[in-house]
Amino acid sequence: MIKRAIGVAVLGVALLAPTTATAQEPAPTTASRPGAGGWQRVGDGMTAGISGLAVEDRHGAAVDLVGVRDNKKPGQNRLVAIGLRPGAAPRVRPLDWVGPLPVDLEAIDAVPGRPHEFVALASGGTAYRVVRDGTTARVLGTFRLPEVSPDANYEGFALFVVRGRTVAVWADRGQDDRPATLFAAAWNPADNSLGTPVSARFRAPYPAAHVRHASDVKAAADGRLTVSSAADPGDDGPFASALYDVGRVTVSRAGRIGLTVSDAPHRLATVSGHKVEGLACLPGSRAGILGSDDENDGGSIAVARFCRP
Repeated sequence: MIKRAIGVAVLGVALLAPTTATAQEPAPTTASRPGAGGWQRVGDGMTAGISGLAVEDRHGAAVDLVGVRDNKKPGQNRLVAIGLRPGAAPRVRPLDWVGPLPVDLEAIDAVPGRPHEFVALASGGTAYRVVRDGTTARVLGTFRLPEVSPDANYEGFALFVVRGRTVAVWADRGQDDRPATLFAAAWNPADNSLGTPVSARFRAPYPAAHVRHASDVKAAADGRLTVSSAADPGDDGPFASALYDVGRVTVSRAGRIGLTVSDAPHRLATVSGHKVEGLACLPGSRAGILGSDDENDGGSIAVARFCRP
């Protein structure tokens, strides 16, 4: 089978993405360095990577994002606003964090129906509900994921609404021989409570070494799940990533949540030279944003077609 690659130009950023997936590794979708192949830098150095992304607003071709950074020390930035405008470099603005200070934020998603509200997840299983007001991110409340394992490292989080219920999806990233575990549960935005979760395991076919099987997860309106997987051999790389259509979350008429993960996930894209840790989809579009945490090489973003409208 012949693989074709199409160039995607959205918001002035271009990225190559394969139209089909095969058992072999697809051709890389990006160049090996930030600033090339459609990637745009949004921060320099170890403390400026992007470990999670969420769309805050969209006006035509203009998109506003909020990203988390996995910093651990006081005085280091936790949340950053990123503005994308056609033909311009990303506008990056660190936000002041007001409230209990998290350690190692790894994922974020917008709260459905609540403008400028987000849930950011730390690797240890504590979630922070925040509201952005200008240059400030204020904590509205915190909550713990259910059934947190001391051996887990949580790196993905998503919120979406189906059949009138808000559903949360999160992931323990796994590592090499230990597969990732995806979880799904009902989430009550009135009190931040989570129901009893269902779970399923996922193992990325690629990358094959130093692999975090789930570095982020996002859910489409129909419950389809997209997972990023990443190789992290050390602070200087070399990094590699892939995106997968892994399965689906369902909600029955009775409100029961189901989670199905494929043993043979469809690979949507392969990324060379970047450790993708953040995914965000533009509402009503197939276009999405990738965010990278390239450790000593900082953070970058790129636009690609991997979403479902």
